[in-house]
Amino acid sequence: MSYPTDLKYTKEHEWIRVDDGAGAVGITDFAQQQLGDVVYVELPDVGATMTQGAVFGTIESVKAVSELFAPVSGEVLEVNASLKDRPELVNSKPHDTWLVKVKLANPGETASLMDAAGYEALIAK
Repeated sequence: MSYPTDLKYTKEHEWIRVDDGAGAVGITDFAQQQLGDVVYVELPDVGATMTQGAVFGTIESVKAVSELFAPVSGEVLEVNASLKDRPELVNSKPHDTWLVKVKLANPGETASLMDAAGYEALIAK
């Protein structure tokens, strides 16, 4: 699996795709493989504030419940409503299926995230 180069990655296996001051956040292919079949995603409400590195929701699979960590700080602009009925989209298209869209409070925070090569090196360990 090669990871999309237009994404930035966290060591907790989230990704963000930034476009014009906002970012779509999801989980990586590695994360969904570790989780197994996703059955439920709990996400914040629109208008909620996320803090970089803090928990913003949970993702539940047949194996476990895992916390989701914010790659950046900001305000939740949109929540992916389709995941309510179809959480398995996270498994089938992890790099296309976003969880939340967030308005970046500090765009400079993305500098602390990994690029695709850095993330691939992390998961190869």
